[in-house]
Amino acid sequence: MMLENKIGVIFGVANKRSIAWACAQACAAQGAKLAFTYQADRLKENVEDLAATLDGSMVVQCDVSDQATVDAAFDAIGKKYGKIDFIVHSIAFAPKEALEGEYVATSREAFRTALEISAFSLSQIALAAMPLMTDGGSIVTMSYYGAEKVVMNYNVMGVAKAALEASTRYLAADLGARNIRVNAVSAGPINTLSARGVKNMGSLLSYVGERSPLKRNVTAAEVGSTTMFLVSDLSSGITGETIYVDCGYNIMGI
Repeated sequence: MMLENKIGVIFGVANKRSIAWACAQACAAQGAKLAFTYQADRLKENVEDLAATLDGSMVVQCDVSDQATVDAAFDAIGKKYGKIDFIVHSIAFAPKEALEGEYVATSREAFRTALEISAFSLSQIALAAMPLMTDGGSIVTMSYYGAEKVVMNYNVMGVAKAALEASTRYLAADLGARNIRVNAVSAGPINTLSARGVKNMGSLLSYVGERSPLKRNVTAAEVGSTTMFLVSDLSSGITGETIYVDCGYNIMGI
């Protein structure tokens, strides 16, 4: 029970196949109490149903494009739990039309949306959480290999993930004096609801599964286990890092 008496906030659960939900399950299994956020009413019921399976959980609305809802969410979490020990940030979005074709054709609005939701939200959430992380803690975000190498059709999301990984390092430097660690998990492709927005995701899954050293794709549960490690005291000396959980695909050359 490595997370007994720990309070965590999980951002990004859409359904039971979400990476964020796998992270939540791994953390809850180690004794954590969890707060969940949902972006809009269309996701509220799914998140509430999943959260209801975990004792002591709560659900609050938090749309990171609306600062008022971010502030209200952390206010509600603070009133219920009194503190936060860790955060799992699994939020990313870009318009569907920006996840196909050529990156050069990305519109100004699509670029702004992708960077705001997928990258700036990490800094936004960290700032809001700081007053409640009175005993220090850990923040973990979800990245992808497209942040450093070109992945066809990932386009503006790759740029957003590169900004996210840079933000992870800068936040780690800022928050280290408060004993708050910030790390990223670079997961291999997983067939989630958000991943299906990338054109030809099925082909990408097959390609990575064939060429990774383990000859398969990573599972959401494996990403969840690594995240649990990063929010626990077992990783107390790790901050500012991007940890690959992709069956080794990132080490491969030609």
